[in-house]
Amino acid sequence: MSKILVLAEKPSVGRDLARVLGCNKNGNGFIEGNRYIVTWALGHLVTHADPEKYGASAKAWKIEELPIMPEALELVVIKQTAKQFQNVKTQLHRKDVSEIVIATDAGREGELVARWIIVKSGVHKPIKRLWISSVTDKAIKDGVAHLKDGRLYENLYQSAVARAEADWYVGINATRALTCKHNAQLSCGRVQTPTLAIIAKREEQIQNFKPREYYGIKVWANQVEWTWQEKKSKATKVFMKEQAESIIKEIKGQKAQVVEVKSVQKKMFAPELYNLTELQRDANKIFGFSAKETLSIMQKLYESHKVLTYPRTDSRYLSADIVPTIKDRLKACGVANYTKFAFQASKHIVGSKHFVDDKKVSDHHAIIPTEQFVNLSAMTDKERKIYDLVVKRFIAVLYPPYVYEQKTLLAKIGEESFIARGKTVQSLGWKEIYQRSLDEDSDSEVREQKLPQIKEGDGLSVGKIELTQGKTKPPAPFTEASLLAAMENPIQYMEESNQALKQTLNEAGGLGTVATRADIIEKLFASFLLEKRGKDIFITAKGRQLLNLVPSELKSPVLTAKWEQKLSSIANGALGKATFIQDIKSYATHVVQEIKNSEDRFRHDNLTRTKCPECGKFMLEVNGKKGRMLVCQDRDCGYRKGLAKVTNARCPNCHKKLELRGEGAGQIFACVCGYREKLSTFKERKSKESSTKVSKRDVARFMKDQAKSSETPVNNALAEALAKLKLN
Repeated sequence: MSKILVLAEKPSVGRDLARVLGCNKNGNGFIEGNRYIVTWALGHLVTHADPEKYGASAKAWKIEELPIMPEALELVVIKQTAKQFQNVKTQLHRKDVSEIVIATDAGREGELVARWIIVKSGVHKPIKRLWISSVTDKAIKDGVAHLKDGRLYENLYQSAVARAEADWYVGINATRALTCKHNAQLSCGRVQTPTLAIIAKREEQIQNFKPREYYGIKVWANQVEWTWQEKKSKATKVFMKEQAESIIKEIKGQKAQVVEVKSVQKKMFAPELYNLTELQRDANKIFGFSAKETLSIMQKLYESHKVLTYPRTDSRYLSADIVPTIKDRLKACGVANYTKFAFQASKHIVGSKHFVDDKKVSDHHAIIPTEQFVNLSAMTDKERKIYDLVVKRFIAVLYPPYVYEQKTLLAKIGEESFIARGKTVQSLGWKEIYQRSLDEDSDSEVREQKLPQIKEGDGLSVGKIELTQGKTKPPAPFTEASLLAAMENPIQYMEESNQALKQTLNEAGGLGTVATRADIIEKLFASFLLEKRGKDIFITAKGRQLLNLVPSELKSPVLTAKWEQKLSSIANGALGKATFIQDIKSYATHVVQEIKNSEDRFRHDNLTRTKCPECGKFMLEVNGKKGRMLVCQDRDCGYRKGLAKVTNARCPNCHKKLELRGEGAGQIFACVCGYREKLSTFKERKSKESSTKVSKRDVARFMKDQAKSSETPVNNALAEALAKLKLN
């Protein structure tokens, strides 16, 4: 009897598929049943060969040997996972396997993972495609019942190959050219370099920003705070102090006349469902999680706990076919604190256009709970936090809107206009779900307040008059949250006026993908092109120099927009891969030539007088993501030594994170506020503190004992005596 081989992307997904498909015989890297054999990759098992594979000239890092332009790129098995590749290959070649089902992630990269394994294995068998957004039993069964013909995804595969080859030709050649030309570890790429340029542009804006003093006027009448407003522009501040003082002089001693009372009912719908980038942003803002950390947590909630859908999605909407499953999802996630809200939401489920739109769903819908039973106690604290964000957002979109009455009062004092605003909540709607306040769009200069009964035509006595002042603020430095937003929507950083390119970049989801942005940010930190100061991200001197050395087109998001336009055409069958790759080779050749001919020079401005113990050259001091270190300037040597690392220990004075400096017994904790403490003293102090503190477990045990004792009658002996006493 012939069998069907199912190829998953990861072991955890493979085990779920095997269980649903009735496979229970464990093999070496696979699980077998009567009809199906399930095996799995470990992410990519196959990749493009390094340049060294293409001859002796490519092995030497010499600028005269560039560009490296193989006619066709070879595929090689990744050494670290070669054993699993052989396991998969063996199963693919089994004579009793008549058909292959690709069950890797449903998307361009998932298609590439599976197809490269099949190509490198040299197997030619019919292919079917399992295309699902979650790995619950129900989703797997439905997907297996509606398998697609693999040939329908051939163009998607070609676009994936084209993207990978383009990144190789441009990235390898540009990086080698820069490194050889300047004898420094310099790397660039069509995503990481524009991301670096975006941060540099923000820093330039901050440095060039000149704050301006501004002034406003507030008056108090009838226990209401009124804000001055310019008649035509409606501005609430001016930049000339004399103008504000002149207005105050004019209105002094005059009454306020209410000329308009306007009430408008307003509705605010819940924020859109999460895609990965938006979830990473919120997790960074609220909990301080890095983008990579959030993705890792999401992956566990998807694969191990199976309580959330596929994480690597760029959509914030659901497709119409998901609507009938909402009730089951609410039932599954309606536990603990969510019970009341999930039950309420399930009473009246409507697929509103605010979260259901087939046109806005590409490979995967937004991140939402699955129909799987939820065991919150099995989750870590961090998993609970991410799960909480997703579940609340999911329930919120099913709730009615937040409704309030916005009352605006307009008064005249002499010829000048003053405004006051108040808000009366009529229905909390979805806001009932959230304990914490959510951001609302409001004019910060005119604050919301509780307004008394005031009618049009009322005359009010003016009490206090105050001249307010402030300074305009520069743009804030990037955090991981705001950088992710900029990568997702980099249009504002494009000098290109071509609207079609901007639209393409917007449709492509910006720089990188939801799956790669976290790794790109981490790579920029690891290459010492970026550094962190608190939560803020800054470009290093090395990063600034790199931007001066890189060809201008590689610094702009326009290149990605142009590529994505063509990759979409390949995926749609409108453009051949060979044509695109020929253009890419020409472009890579041009980039190498431009770097070769450049007269710019790279200088290490962080050179120390400490010599490398391996090669004797002076070392560089760099700020990594987790602290400071010394790195050998010779890229072939690669020696590194830690100087100081940022810890989770807090300063007892200012409560900021402490830096651990030095080595061995001489290590000390240091804070920016000037606090210093030896590591040995710190440990001793913490030991004393922990011995005097009561742990949560001790508190829980005490409360349990108290509960038991409360069930036991007091004064047992007396109670027994009274029970025996008979009163006539």
